[in-house]
Amino acid sequence: MFELPSLVRFYLARIRERLWIKPLMSCVLSIGAVMIAGVVDGITLGVKLPNVSAEALETMLTIMSSSMLVIATFAVGSMISAYASASGTATPRAFPLIVADDVSQIALSTFIGAFIFSIVGLAAQLNGYYTGAGRFVLFIITLFVFSIVVLAFVRWVDRIARLGRLGHTTSKVETAADAALQEWANLPRMGAMPIDESDSGFEIYTQRVGYIQNINFAKLQRLAEKVDGMITVCSEPGMFVTPNLPLARFIDKSASTESASSECTCIDEIKATFVIGPERTFESDPRFGMVVMSEIASRALSSAVNDPGTAINIIGSLVRMLSKWSGVCQENEAAGRASEKPLYDRVALADLSVDDLFNDAFTAIVRDGAGSLEVCIRIQKAFLALSSIGDEDMANASSRLSDLAFRYAEKSLILDEEIEIVRSYVKQLNDIKKHSMDSK
Repeated sequence: MFELPSLVRFYLARIRERLWIKPLMSCVLSIGAVMIAGVVDGITLGVKLPNVSAEALETMLTIMSSSMLVIATFAVGSMISAYASASGTATPRAFPLIVADDVSQIALSTFIGAFIFSIVGLAAQLNGYYTGAGRFVLFIITLFVFSIVVLAFVRWVDRIARLGRLGHTTSKVETAADAALQEWANLPRMGAMPIDESDSGFEIYTQRVGYIQNINFAKLQRLAEKVDGMITVCSEPGMFVTPNLPLARFIDKSASTESASSECTCIDEIKATFVIGPERTFESDPRFGMVVMSEIASRALSSAVNDPGTAINIIGSLVRMLSKWSGVCQENEAAGRASEKPLYDRVALADLSVDDLFNDAFTAIVRDGAGSLEVCIRIQKAFLALSSIGDEDMANASSRLSDLAFRYAEKSLILDEEIEIVRSYVKQLNDIKKHSMDSK
């Protein structure tokens, strides 16, 4: 199956977040449709088409122009309210996923496009741009536009009822985070080589400050081949970089470290492969998805919201994503795909750390949910499930955070009976870990 390169997906996602792109395309198509109707007048076949009265056509276009602007304005107001709700009830970091909602953008584009079509068409008709054939074609196009508007409105009403709601936002974040995790599972290290810690080279820095949003590995590969060297990526997607932190290291095994700087003639080009911005993005940064999910759970556990049910749902989503990710990694390893030659054999990148994923996903939840017995039980069950799927790194991370969660619970739970309930789940996990160590 053909897959778009990571860099293309990154920029397509940025385009989807721009609300003006689809309305602009709709306006262009609307003006083109009005012009096409006029072209028919110059075709010989046009004289055989039925005649439509100018008054009927003008009435339809007038009704459309007056109603579409109102509906478009109402749609914008509803979308803004949904965006504000998503930021207020979930987390502001989920806003890019909500604003990129296709159904809402298509509906808004349809309403604006229909308004532009009716205005331009009415102006052309009142100025005698059409004869009989042109009016008939414009009439047919108008009916077609009406049908599209009705369908778009019905779909949009169904979507706007959910857009911005906590459940819908959580689902959007889970989908984005899961997609990033699956990309890393199917293409370990984004197709790069593992880092050789013994290698040293000339470090490349940037004067910019921000988050690594994307890296053009294909271009890094071409640059490394061009200078016959190796490029180690020191700052992976999602990392916050400053001028004192290296972006990458250029390694030339045939030259000394001191002379590597002079031999690497493409330092600026290497820097240009790193997209740096003020915010993290979901596409190539699976840890960011975990952070956002954790933020939603933490807000639900705050005293102002007091919604442990949402936190429990988030824990379930995290277990689902991590289990799926581990399963794909194990399948690839069993099939021998993990030992295949990397796509970019001149570029090296660190593996995705299980400990980092678990810290991003669960640390805030075990801290903020320590005073809720329901959350404590659910988080311990989550660690039990994750420690039993056959991934040693995941089992170790689960055991470590299970102990941390229990220590938080001991300080926060009031009744000894509640503490003992949590202790029993921790004991189960420790028994599993002990049995696993004895079986080795």
